[in-house]
Amino acid sequence: MKILGISAYYHDSAACLVVDGEIIAAAQEERFTRKKHDSNFPVTAMCYCLMEGKISSKDIDYVVFYDKPFLKFERLLETYLAFAPKGFKSFTTSLPIWLKDKLFQKTVITNALKDLWGKDVKWEEKLLFSEHHLSHAASAFFPSPFERAAVLTMDGVGEWTTTSLSLGNGNKLSVIKEIHFPHSIGLLYSAMTYYTGFKVNSGEYKVMGLAPYGKPKYAKLIKDHLIDIKEDGTFALDMSYFNYCTGLTMTNEKFDALFGGPPRKQESILTQREMDLAASIQVVVEEVVLKLARGVAKTTGEKNLCLAGGVALNCVANGKLLKEKFFERLWIQPAAGDAGGALGSALGAYHIMLNQPRKVSQSIDAMKGSYLGPEFSPQEIHDRLTSCGAVFETLKENELIEKTAQALSNGKAVGWMNGRMEFGPRALGGRSIIADPRSPTMQRLLNLKVKYRESFRPFAPSVLREDVSQWFEMDDDSPYMLLVADVIKDKRRQMTADEQALFGIDKLNVPRSEIPSITHVDYSSRVQTVHKETNPRYYALIKRFKEVTGCPVIVNTSFNVRGEPIICTPEDAFRCFMGTELDVLAVGNSFLLKTAQPPELATDYRMQYELD
Repeated sequence: MKILGISAYYHDSAACLVVDGEIIAAAQEERFTRKKHDSNFPVTAMCYCLMEGKISSKDIDYVVFYDKPFLKFERLLETYLAFAPKGFKSFTTSLPIWLKDKLFQKTVITNALKDLWGKDVKWEEKLLFSEHHLSHAASAFFPSPFERAAVLTMDGVGEWTTTSLSLGNGNKLSVIKEIHFPHSIGLLYSAMTYYTGFKVNSGEYKVMGLAPYGKPKYAKLIKDHLIDIKEDGTFALDMSYFNYCTGLTMTNEKFDALFGGPPRKQESILTQREMDLAASIQVVVEEVVLKLARGVAKTTGEKNLCLAGGVALNCVANGKLLKEKFFERLWIQPAAGDAGGALGSALGAYHIMLNQPRKVSQSIDAMKGSYLGPEFSPQEIHDRLTSCGAVFETLKENELIEKTAQALSNGKAVGWMNGRMEFGPRALGGRSIIADPRSPTMQRLLNLKVKYRESFRPFAPSVLREDVSQWFEMDDDSPYMLLVADVIKDKRRQMTADEQALFGIDKLNVPRSEIPSITHVDYSSRVQTVHKETNPRYYALIKRFKEVTGCPVIVNTSFNVRGEPIICTPEDAFRCFMGTELDVLAVGNSFLLKTAQPPELATDYRMQYELD
């Protein structure tokens, strides 16, 4: 049974192939088109999935779309009628798009499949639609290592649902409770993202990274005016402060008046006010997540909890949830956003609709480390790098690991492309930029000279699983970089009185631990535990780095620059390598030094980035 799941037309379109319940391949369209958050029909991702599965389009039994467009249109109409005549401009802006494409999405998708793979297959008979939050819930429960679990999904909005509680048992999954639009913890966070001057649906993680620089001085104001939070975590928003139901912006003048001014303009200087707003919304969201989880534990009696939806990418809230121990075990879908809906829709069709059995492994989940994207053979890598004009040497694996570990220990910034590409927003040692966390200047260097992004943005540590508790205040698996934990006190540096008195962005350049490049200003880190079973080469590299330096931790950030998707191909890797101030590049068994590359290539690639 071969099922192709797809998500598209909103943001982060993706495709996933499931064969007899096994996840064979999954990838976001942006990685192939190089258009960040690409929402177009995932033609390239779909073709990749079939190629990886070694099947033709005629072999596909079902194509499953991740949500139901008619229900979304129903929400649009009912929302307009509820607020009419207010919101007429927003309604008339969106209506032509719905009437042209979205309302008749079955026809649109069927025609797209015919254009791609021919008209001799009756695609309309193979096309299914899943509900948005059911897709999220399925993506969280079915790949998890649990026979049974409670499943909590939280995002902006699906068709009507913004938050849902489901129960999973074996191959069964049923939704038992929902919170509906316009009341949404995801949209509340996005409203503050908009108000602090970042892009909605992509800048939320910047707000989370900015929060430790501020104080939650507006938290009470948010809870007194914007959101009513009940003891079980259910909530309601006061819609008089928001514009997303009826307008073309997230917030309105009443919101502005509450917080003392208009939204920050994008790219303008960040002030302490934005930092305090970020800290405040983060605290409020954490309170909602913790109360929801505690309520779920009480009402269901379940021992395990699975999470998905965009809010599940808030790793700070996840870390606090882990600490509270409401549940014995916690599992979070690594592609928790809309891209993961492609995976959930396919798994949901297989287990729920077709009633097919589910195999559960107690020791490891079914995501294969989330390494579900393309991989390139040594010959392909050689040929592709050669065609780029790259100068490189091809090494044996142990030689490559030794040279890379030595480069890291010497303070070099390394581009690392290894094995299959990750599915989801995090680089997990497949398409990563890596560095020595002991350097007090590495965070600033990578942000300003490699990533070309805001200096306040934190970096994550990759740590050997067996060593995590010796460096961080946790002893749990965190393979997908979705849990935050503090650096243990023994590894922290004693700060001076003057350093402790600093506030805001001035905190940035004060080393706080033995691994300052991955220690955020509040001593926290977004931890990735590295497991030999899922990424043996990355594990071997960190192990060798530990033997050289005594430190089992390296800096890991996504292999891309600001505004660009994570790399996919050897060509992408070389372009990013040459267009930035990376020192070393390892692609498969190919090892490149920046100093060995033709100078004119560096100039050409740097100019390309400036033009882009």
